[in-house]
Amino acid sequence: MAAGGPARVAVIGASGYGGLQTIRLLRDHPRLAVSFLGGERSAGQRWSAICPFLPLPDDPLVEAVDAGRIAEAADFAVLSLPNGLACQLAPQLLNRGVRVVDLSADFRYRSLEQWSQVYAQEARSLERDDATLCRSAVYGLPEWHGPAIAEAPLIAAPGCFPTASLLPILPFLKQGLIETDGIIIDAKTGTSGGGRIPKQAMLLAEASESIAPYGVVGHRHTSEIEQMAEEVAGRNVHLQFTPHLVPMVRGLLATVYARLRDPGLTAEDCTTVLDAVYRHHPCVDVLPVGTYPATKWVRHTNKAVLSVQVDTRTGQLVLMSAIDNLVKGQAGQGVQCLNLMAGLPPDTGLPLQAFYP
Repeated sequence: MAAGGPARVAVIGASGYGGLQTIRLLRDHPRLAVSFLGGERSAGQRWSAICPFLPLPDDPLVEAVDAGRIAEAADFAVLSLPNGLACQLAPQLLNRGVRVVDLSADFRYRSLEQWSQVYAQEARSLERDDATLCRSAVYGLPEWHGPAIAEAPLIAAPGCFPTASLLPILPFLKQGLIETDGIIIDAKTGTSGGGRIPKQAMLLAEASESIAPYGVVGHRHTSEIEQMAEEVAGRNVHLQFTPHLVPMVRGLLATVYARLRDPGLTAEDCTTVLDAVYRHHPCVDVLPVGTYPATKWVRHTNKAVLSVQVDTRTGQLVLMSAIDNLVKGQAGQGVQCLNLMAGLPPDTGLPLQAFYP
C-alpha cells in the first residue's frame, strides 16, 4: 500500500454490472481508492465516455488487462469477469503480490474437478492446472470466514443466490437443529443478476409482467450452496434449489424450508439462534418474529435482512432472506472482503441504510 494513503484497488471488468457497483462503492470509500480500470471491449476509452453517470476524478482511461501494469498500479484487484477468465488472470496477479477478490465462480469450489463438471461449458475451452490454488482460495462470506479473509491472498466471492440462502440456514446447520436432507430453497431475483451482456430472457418484452422459474434441476449454485453447507454441518447436505426471474432490476429474496429435529422449537427460539450468530455483524439484520423481509428494504445496501418462522403443524422451519443481488450479493460483499483484507472494519464505506421507497 502507498504509505499513509488509501489502499489501491484495480477493478477489472470495469464496465459490467459488478465492476460498476464496485467502482461506485470505492469512489467514496475513506480508505480504499480505485487506481486502475481494466477492460477488453472498453480498453482505450475514457471513463466518462462509457459511464457519464458515474464520474471519477481525472476521468481515467480504461486500460487493457495486463498483469504487470495492474501490479504497478494496485495493491488489490477485484475481478468482475465472466466465468473462465479470472482463473487465467488471478495467478499472474498473485505471483506479482497483488491480492485478489474474484467475483466470478472460478475459485468457489475446493475441487477443480467439481468446477469443471459444474462449469462444463467454460471448462471445455480451458486447460486449468491450478487445483492447488482452488483449494487455497477462501470463500468470501465475511460473516463466516472473516479471519481467513483478512489474511488470504485470494478470495472467491460467493454468488448472490448462495449468499442469500446460506446466511439464514448456516446457524441451524452448525448447531445440528435441522435435517440435512429435504432442504428446499425457493429464490427470486431481478434481471440484473443476468449481467450486462444482452440476453433474450432479460429483454423488457420478455421479463416484464411475468415471473418464471429457470435452472429447476441442476442449477450451478446448488452445488456451491451444498459445499459451504457441508463444511459447516460436518456432513453431507442435499437440497433442492429453484431460482425465479421476477420483473425488477435488482433485489433477491430467498425462502428456505427445512425440517426441525426438535419439533418443540418455536419461532422465538429460532430467532434467538440467528441473533446469537449475527448480533455483532453489521451487514446482517435479524427481524422480529412475524416481520418478513422485502427486497426494497435492502435496495442499494450491503445488508442482508433475515427472518424466521416455524410451522408447528408440519415441523418445518421457514427462513427468509432479502439482499440486493448487486451489492451484498456481489460487489458490496467484494468490498466487505477488501475491508477485512486491508485491516478495516467490514462495513467501512458500505451503504447500510436503504432509500425508501
